[in-house]
Amino acid sequence: MRSGKGPRETLDRERVVRAAMDLADERGLDALTMRELGRKLGVEAASLYNHVSGKDDVLDGMVEQVVAWIDVPGEDVDWKEAMRRRAVSARAVFARHPWAAGLVDSRERRGPVSLSYADQILGTLLRAGFSPRVAGNAFLALDSYIYGYERQRASIAPADDVDTGDAAREVLEAAREAYPSLMLVAGEYAAEPSDDDTAFAFGLGLILDGLERLVDGG
Repeated sequence: MRSGKGPRETLDRERVVRAAMDLADERGLDALTMRELGRKLGVEAASLYNHVSGKDDVLDGMVEQVVAWIDVPGEDVDWKEAMRRRAVSARAVFARHPWAAGLVDSRERRGPVSLSYADQILGTLLRAGFSPRVAGNAFLALDSYIYGYERQRASIAPADDVDTGDAAREVLEAAREAYPSLMLVAGEYAAEPSDDDTAFAFGLGLILDGLERLVDGG
């Protein structure tokens, strides 16, 4: 299955997971099967089982790698700024890998990287003065927003060659009489095309400001 006479790169778990991520980037997560993964690596699918136990193990490895790329600032950074940086970093990772937000959010099994990531975030919130219960709820609220925003954005975002102002104007024409509220909002987007970074920061700011009031109020 392999052509060329160059040296063969050693096959190991890291390489299998990396190839799986490349395959998901190129063709989407639905295209990821052990057979397709083997084809991408130039080996028989059966040989992959020397390094991973199966597709679920591959998916878990992908989650661990994605989480490892998310920046969680250390103790020297204020909790609110730390959570903001973490959210922006996560969104940047999810933007590079459109399948990642849904995969991370859906996996029940957590490896050591994911557990350390959660421990760092909760530790930051606890040190800021949040009670354990509120810290847990804050973590869930932030993650629900981060993952949900990127998943929704990916599902409704126009193609790269589509102008968002043109798309909004089409909605405006279709909704002019039947959907007046939609028309009003679409009109705003037609006049000033959407900025994903600004929209994300808006929602994130609301959540962080609300959490700040909780910790300040004891």
